[in-house]
Amino acid sequence: MHFRDTISGPALASASLDPVSGLPFNVEPANVAISSYNTPAWSAAFISYAMNSAGVSRSDFRPSSAHVFYMDGMIENYLADPDSAAFRPHHVEEYAPRPGDLLCYDRSASPLPNWEARMAERGRSRPSHCDIVVRAAGGTIDLIGGNVMDVVLRRRIPVDAQGIVLPPPLERPPFFVVFENRR
Repeated sequence: MHFRDTISGPALASASLDPVSGLPFNVEPANVAISSYNTPAWSAAFISYAMNSAGVSRSDFRPSSAHVFYMDGMIENYLADPDSAAFRPHHVEEYAPRPGDLLCYDRSASPLPNWEARMAERGRSRPSHCDIVVRAAGGTIDLIGGNVMDVVLRRRIPVDAQGIVLPPPLERPPFFVVFENRR
């Protein structure tokens, strides 16, 4: 089995409306042991745990308590060996995410325009967030992320006819990279 399949998980029924897109999303209660660490944020730890649980090697994905540091590792792996890196960074406007991929956004006051811009500040902290794509169909993708509204949250966001993620509203953080899961 590929770890893309393990990461993506089953589809669930809709429960509410996403505050970003206005489309349906699901709320999955956080594990009590994890949710007690909501200060400081535990969203990167959630992604790291999901990757580890799916069998992703530490050489392919370096667990971190900050999203930008595991992103730095995935970018470094890709730049060192583009043909065999487990994760390939893509510009959001050029790649249609699939289940098992990571979609990331920048929460800073001066958001990064794309993944290449991250290389200029590699190793430095930056407020960011990534979600795991768990479904892509019917003009939307479903994402699961940790510490979103203090829970593990399944959200649905719109994509265009080719499956490219549409930009969020101006008041929301912009997406700046999709990491294609190549395993």
